[in-house]
Amino acid sequence: MDQKYQNTHVKLLAADLLSLKQIRNFFSSSDPISFSHTNKSFSRTEILGTVTSREHKPNRFLKFTIDDGTGCVTCILWLNQLTSPYFSRRSTPSVRLIAEMATHFASIVKIGLVARVRGRITSYRGVIQITVADVVIERDPNTEILHWLQCIKLARNCYDVTT
Repeated sequence: MDQKYQNTHVKLLAADLLSLKQIRNFFSSSDPISFSHTNKSFSRTEILGTVTSREHKPNRFLKFTIDDGTGCVTCILWLNQLTSPYFSRRSTPSVRLIAEMATHFASIVKIGLVARVRGRITSYRGVIQITVADVVIERDPNTEILHWLQCIKLARNCYDVTT
């Protein structure tokens, strides 16, 4: 399996992202699960679209949906960094910074806004989702069409994804 895109946030349209197949990644202990299309392996992505739903559980998570016109992708932003056993193994200053960033991201995600989301491709109950690393709210009305064009070009020239 080609590992070229394992540690890169690849730009994908929702339809392409949702068509990926889950595989076990034996080359990386940090990302044991990855997703593939043809001979390309992906673990991180960047999508852009309109926020169409938002479910907020304070100090636990923010789950929201991004619709880019080709499909809807669920995004999960964890907000439990200060109470999670996973983060308790890490140094306190970095965990606090991560928690502050996650809280900021949760505060800016609103229904109807166009958001650029980057994160790890994961699966929950067999459905592909994105575990959010960062969120940017886009204000330029041309951003969506430029993202689409970039995704199509990259899919054809780099990822072997047919869009």
